[in-house]
Amino acid sequence: MLKSRDLALIAIFAGIIAALGLVPAVSPFGIAVPITAQSMGIMLAGAILGAKRGALSVLLLLALVAVGLPLLAGGRGGLGVFVGPSVGFLIGWPIAAWVVGLLTERIGRPYRVVQGAIANILGGILALYVPGIIGMSVVGGLGLIEATTTSAVFIPGDLAKAVLAAVIAGGVHAAYPGLIPARRDRSAAPDRVSA
Repeated sequence: MLKSRDLALIAIFAGIIAALGLVPAVSPFGIAVPITAQSMGIMLAGAILGAKRGALSVLLLLALVAVGLPLLAGGRGGLGVFVGPSVGFLIGWPIAAWVVGLLTERIGRPYRVVQGAIANILGGILALYVPGIIGMSVVGGLGLIEATTTSAVFIPGDLAKAVLAAVIAGGVHAAYPGLIPARRDRSAAPDRVSA
């Protein structure tokens, strides 16, 4: 069951992701899927809130978009965005936040920027690109190889976002160390109850 603090953090991060949509989107080379700052918000949600709360914050944002609020980059909103070429990336957002969060939780405290950047790359790029590329292929009418090649233009910016998100998450975790669980001592033997 979610506590009121969890609900507040979920709402705050949905707002942060929406606010990152105010940064103008870029559509290089006429690609139908824009490059936005919101993908960094997805990484931040997972890296700071963990798997469950991070994914829920993204789902909340997507629910608000579905009811028509213009919270995506470029002021987009409504059900129409879920049938466009970027639908795979939108579907991938909560998955990416969950994977980043899960990896961050597995790393545990203290948060380390290098490991956090790796978690952001694995979750916020690799896990996001799979449904994104499939969506570009199905909705955009591209072959999988062409969609994969087209997506390569996103990689340099997403790598920079992954590192920046890890640095920001490191600062947040230093200020609020209880946001993710502490790392368990894996070398210690489990406690046994004697009979």
